[in-house]
Amino acid sequence: MCGIVGYIGQKEAWPIIVKGLKRLEYRGYDSAGIALVAQGINSYKKAGKVTDLEAFAEGKDLRGRVGIGHTRWATHGEPSDRNAHPHFSEDERLAIVHNGIIENYATLKEELASRGHTFKSDTDTEVLIHLIADIMEAENTDLLEAVRIALTQVVGAYAIVIADREHPNQLVAARKGSPMVIGIGEKEYFIASDASPIIEYTRNVVYLKDQEIAFISDDALLLKNIDNEVQTPYIQKLEMHLEMLEKAGYEHFMLKEIHEQPRSIRDCMRGRIYPQEGKVQLGGIKEYAEKLRNADRIIIVACGTSWHAGLVGEYLIEEYARVPVGVEYASEFRYRNPIITEKDIVIAISQSGETADTMAAVELAKERGATILGICNVVGSSIPRLTHGGVYTHAGPEIGVASTKAFTAQVTVLTLIALYTAQLRGTLPQSKLVELLTALEDAPLLVERALKCDEATQYIASEIKDSTNAIFLGRGIGFPVALEGALKLKEISYIHAEGYPAAEMKHGPIALIDKEMPVVVIATKNSSYEKVISNIQEVKARKGRVIAIVTEGDTAVRELADYVIEIPDAEEALLPLLATVPLQLLSYHTALLRGCNVDQPRNLAKSVTVE
Repeated sequence: MCGIVGYIGQKEAWPIIVKGLKRLEYRGYDSAGIALVAQGINSYKKAGKVTDLEAFAEGKDLRGRVGIGHTRWATHGEPSDRNAHPHFSEDERLAIVHNGIIENYATLKEELASRGHTFKSDTDTEVLIHLIADIMEAENTDLLEAVRIALTQVVGAYAIVIADREHPNQLVAARKGSPMVIGIGEKEYFIASDASPIIEYTRNVVYLKDQEIAFISDDALLLKNIDNEVQTPYIQKLEMHLEMLEKAGYEHFMLKEIHEQPRSIRDCMRGRIYPQEGKVQLGGIKEYAEKLRNADRIIIVACGTSWHAGLVGEYLIEEYARVPVGVEYASEFRYRNPIITEKDIVIAISQSGETADTMAAVELAKERGATILGICNVVGSSIPRLTHGGVYTHAGPEIGVASTKAFTAQVTVLTLIALYTAQLRGTLPQSKLVELLTALEDAPLLVERALKCDEATQYIASEIKDSTNAIFLGRGIGFPVALEGALKLKEISYIHAEGYPAAEMKHGPIALIDKEMPVVVIATKNSSYEKVISNIQEVKARKGRVIAIVTEGDTAVRELADYVIEIPDAEEALLPLLATVPLQLLSYHTALLRGCNVDQPRNLAKSVTVE
């Protein structure tokens, strides 16, 4: 969840690390800190954001060509100056930054305390650096070997970078379950949780693998695994561009990313659909075509917004490919002893490719013989490496913590997988495939038209901004859209919101409806249109305020609803792509009017890399 930046080379480290931490604040922003190695180690850390750290360090000694930095999402210990990273060994020789959780830290802490160690923070990270220092002394060994031995004793996830006062031109880094990438420059190296802090300095990177340890000096990179075997670095070229990380004139990253959806959906489909031929081509899973053709069932595992995309996938795959689909919360999947066979296909969805629960679900399913396919946005991340095959979404970097373009890109890929599987299994006539793919090809243009609802959503936001609760209702494929709309509103505006299947309203939620309650209804003209109109009438009979997402030109719902937002008329399979857009904008404008931080909502981080 936290963000790590490290630098070693010929430049001053402070400005590089500060800029990198700002790019990683989507991973956590409870506190921040930097340690600089020069004549000794100077460390500055502060609760709050990176800008608070900058203000705190102004006028202080910021010299040093080696440094490590951290922006925190708190797990062990409340956000505070003393719990901010970096943390130190007792003699302050070693400094560490850490992303992850050391699950057995309490046992290790008790053992170290019995040997005379004292601790200054509440964090598991400080325990780890004390353990490493203890091993260095007890075994009379160097830092690299002490790190290796220590990591054989810890349980949990980690990405760490360690600086050593006695060897100021060296850093040691390691990872397991938490992401880490090393950028290779000219006699300099950059270390980060993802590529965003690195891209303006080099395109050559090495993604550390699980249980790999890196020894880095200003002119050398050595990789070992935890078994002390030397590894050959695999250098990759970054596809990311610096302009992708800027706001491009938008007030917030979230708004920029909402408006990027026509492009991201188009990029997601490029080279994969041939509407005139009625053909889908997915090279990343082509090798597993026979498995898809003969699968007994498909299991989708994901968390949060990706789980909502998975629900859309369930509707589409079952409708078009006629394969039973189950959608599982990855966080629960591994703990209930699921029944998995070798004929099952498991699809893991994660924007970052580093979601800890989803990775754990993948590993469990893989152990039991299932074929694992991934849907991911970040090239080189862990889930693409763990899965047998997969499809990248190509949505580009998503900086706003609340997912927008990642969701619609995932839905696009799931639509492609549904039609690809239908093509393999012969469950759709060729004419229907041509019709659906032609409609899908038009999706970017339709989303552009849907974005024109911005003014309407601003007005409705001004009407509901003081609400404390909201309900989102949808039927069929509109139900996952309702769930996603509710999640966006609660994430960034802090209004409590829940999504329900519209018919379930009568089984409890209807008790909440009064004249103060906004009820957002997905009411487009589809197979359940008449039923949804009945649900709206039930809400109006109890004086609820109805905000309806309707098809252009609709008159029946307009007569009933208090507020209406129109989206283009389109094939029902495109409903999630089109109806999601006004819900994103509604949440955005509501949050702005409530004075919330849209890009960095409280208590949240973009990538959940801990359980």
